Parts: sequence; structure tokens; C-alpha cells
Amino acid sequence: MHSFIRQNARWLGGGFLLTFFSSFGQTFFIGLSGAELRQKFSLSDGEFGALYMMATILSAVTLVFLGRSLDHWRGVQITPLIFPAFAGACLLLAFAPDLLTLFMAIYLLRLLGQGMLSHIAYTEISRWFSANRGRATALIVPGHQAGEALLPILFTSLSLGFGWQAGWVLAAGGLVLLAWPITQILWRSERQRSSDEAAPARMRNGPDMTAGQVVRDPVFYALLCGVLAPPFIGTSLFFHQDYLIAYRGYSSLAFASAFPLMAVTTVLFSLISGQLIDRFGAIRLLPFFLIPLSTACLVAGTLTPLWGIYIFMSLIGLSYGFTATLIGALWPEIYGTAHLGSVRAIAVAAMVASTAIGPGLTGYLIDQGVSLPGQMIIMSAWCLMACGVLAMITPYLVKRSAAKPE
Repeated sequence: MHSFIRQNARWLGGGFLLTFFSSFGQTFFIGLSGAELRQKFSLSDGEFGALYMMATILSAVTLVFLGRSLDHWRGVQITPLIFPAFAGACLLLAFAPDLLTLFMAIYLLRLLGQGMLSHIAYTEISRWFSANRGRATALIVPGHQAGEALLPILFTSLSLGFGWQAGWVLAAGGLVLLAWPITQILWRSERQRSSDEAAPARMRNGPDMTAGQVVRDPVFYALLCGVLAPPFIGTSLFFHQDYLIAYRGYSSLAFASAFPLMAVTTVLFSLISGQLIDRFGAIRLLPFFLIPLSTACLVAGTLTPLWGIYIFMSLIGLSYGFTATLIGALWPEIYGTAHLGSVRAIAVAAMVASTAIGPGLTGYLIDQGVSLPGQMIIMSAWCLMACGVLAMITPYLVKRSAAKPE
């Protein structure tokens, strides 16, 4: 592993930077200013949630088209447009004079941060690495966890000293002065496969299919029934964590103290997942990747003691680490790399949309008297049923990948 990192540090480092700086467009970071934005524009929780949901869904629709650009240009050619626009969106949110501007700011943050920066990172890494795709993907996944661990503390400290807008100004500066130039330097040349990687690369890439062929492929929708579960469930649960804490009578501090445990297990199991993918292939692991999430949902739905939080967070971390690495390596194994930008854009757009719909739907059910723990048990069953569907289609996918034309 050390020699692999040393030989490929520049490409892996650029991918890590993109996943780290995508944090400014993630729900956890935008939510740090939620109270101030609701107060500034006199929005209720429901009104702010609806605005956020609509902006996120619109960003998902746009990503389907914008993400195709990676089929025509290298990531390093696109980032000079993405980083300045992303920085502008940070400033737009900080100083938005009206609701329309706020909506546009959230839309751009979700599109360029959660959407495009992550999309560029995973797409380029998937193209550059085939025989070691799992390992390479596992090494950029922790960029997300690094952002979750460091940025809220930094943002909160700045907010206490200089006001909440200072954090967004610093975010804009970091994107333009750090992320942009460093990524250009690291990715100025493309990685070239060595001769001993050529044969494994051909074996690990599926038949090249266009975006049009993918959306007409019934297997794609069977895959989505499993792939959409982690973002839907994770976002829903953490969006409503205050409800769960109050419902169970937990201490907010005790719940928060379990997040580092989740981060550690996420990083650890992303590395383990990467090794498994390189050995067995992402397709063969499909029937198993939702088992940790199913167990986590069952724990959240049934275990009421305080120590249940730590079991739940450990399982969520296991699930996140396994899922992020697997999904990053999955699409090129099934649909090839020739049109990977377009294919991943469709899949990522669906996942982004699920993060918008999940909190709204679960919140509606809570209002209708269906408790969140009760919903978690249903989600556990969803994961198990999805495992069954994925188990049924896996042999077909393996056969189709093996039969691709050379």
C-alpha cells in the first residue's frame, strides 16, 4: 500500500482534495448556517427545508447534463470553471439579499460541491485506475470524513469570533487560493497505466455503454434500488437527529461523541472494501454491501439504551466506508469508461435527489405519527430486499462483463 500511494500520490492527492472541498456543498456544512439563514429571511423549519429540497432536486437535474462534460474534457480542464463558480456561490450564500438569491446560492453549492467536485474526483480516479480501482477509490473517500471532522470546528470557531459569514468567506478563499492551484499542479498530467496493468484493466471494465443505453437498461434500475438506500437513509436520519435524541431521551453530547467513532470506522472499512474490490471485483460484492446498513437501521429502530448509539454509529461507519468505495468502482465495471462521465452523472444525480427527498418524506411521516425508529425498521427491510434483488442480477452482470467485445 505504501509503495502504491508513493507512486500515485499526485493523482490520489488531487482526488482527496476534491472530496474534501466538496464539503462546502454538503448538507452538514450548509446546515451550520441554517439557524442564521432562517432568522435572516424569517423562514420556518419547514419552509427552509422545502427551499433546500427544491434547490437540491434542481441541482440533481442539472448534474445529468453538466456531468457529461467529463466525457469530452479532462477534470483538470473543468475545475478552473468549477472552483471560481463554487467560491462565488459561497459568497452568494453569505450575503444573499433576498430569497431568490438564497435559492440560487444553495442550488449552486449543491450542484458544484456535492455534485461536480465529487463527480470529477470519482470519475477521473475510476478512469486512471482499473486493476487497483478499489484501492485508489478507498484512498480518496476519507476526504469526505476529513471535511466532516475538521470544517465544522473551524467554521464554528470563526463564527463565534467574527460572525457566521466569515466562515463562508474563508471557504471561498480556500477554494480559489488552495484547492484550485494545488489541483491544477497535481493533475497537470494524466496517469498512464503500466504494462502489467493492461490485462487486468480490460477485465475490470465492463462493455462501454452510452447514457441512452444505460437509461434503457432494466438492470440499472435494479441497481438503483440498492444504491439509493445509503444516501436516502443516512441523510434522513442525520437530518432528523434532534428528533431521535428527544424521542429516546439521549444526551446531545453523548450522541455527538459517537461521530468520531463513525468517522474512524468509515475510513477503516473504506480501505478494507478497496482491497476486497481489487480482489473480487465490485460486482461480486453487490449482494452484501447493504447488510451493515440494514443492521444499523435495525439497531436504531430497536435498541433504546445509550450504548446502542455507539453500536449504531459503528455500523453506519462500516456501511459508509463499504458503500462509498464500492459505488465509486461499480459503474466502470458495469458500463465501461468510454462514457463514464455521462453514466456517473445520471447515477449521482439520482443519489443527490434521494438526499433531498429522504428528509422531506421521513419528516412528513413523523408528522403523520410514524416514529423515526419505526421508519428505520422499514428501511432495514428495504435494504434486505435490495440485497435479494442485487443477488439475483449479479450473475447476469458478471456474465455480461465477461462477454464484452475486446
